[in-house]
Amino acid sequence: MLSFFKDYKIFALVFGVISIIIIALIYNTLNVYQPLPVYQPAMISTELVDSTIQHQKKYHKIADFSLINQNGKTITHQDYNNKIYIADFFFTTCQTICPIMTNHMAEIQNKIMDDNDIMLLSHSVTPDIDSVAQLKRYALKKGVNDKKWNLVTGDKKEIYKLARKSYLAVKDHGDGGPFDMIHTENFMLIDKKRQIRGFYDGTNTKDIDRLLNDIVILKKEYTK
Repeated sequence: MLSFFKDYKIFALVFGVISIIIIALIYNTLNVYQPLPVYQPAMISTELVDSTIQHQKKYHKIADFSLINQNGKTITHQDYNNKIYIADFFFTTCQTICPIMTNHMAEIQNKIMDDNDIMLLSHSVTPDIDSVAQLKRYALKKGVNDKKWNLVTGDKKEIYKLARKSYLAVKDHGDGGPFDMIHTENFMLIDKKRQIRGFYDGTNTKDIDRLLNDIVILKKEYTK
């Protein structure tokens, strides 16, 4: 009888060790780090991508830019060097989706306020209306922190080209002519190499949560 219990104890110990190993393997398999995709024009709906780049499958990144922010300061791609940032397109007189988007961007700003790796960039799609003074009034109203978030105006053709050919964010409504108008709810997550790593509905709270989670995932790339 004692021999039986001794053998059972050994069996139980071995079984327990094997079970722990199996559980650990399953846990590690389910929690393997999965990097975010790097979006290329060929991966995006053709209605959002300029025809000249629709078949591009690699090397896509945000083009160089030079625009003016709410303080009258020239903002270029160099101000976002080695930064993760979230970009969108809006206009201050919009009464539909833009207020929701801006409020969500403000929530994101509050979440990343103490993270020096992350910034925000909002492009006006009506730069003829959104002067520096108009952007400043809007920024003050919405609680924009100048160190984290630039609202930019400038050349309409440049902004529309960025929207279509860089951020792959909007349906084609012209190239920035006097009567052209683009309108999109998209937020884009941009990495430190100026690559697109995610698209999100800026009016949807669940997508904002997904965006915040994806920022955490993206930051892991720079800690490995």
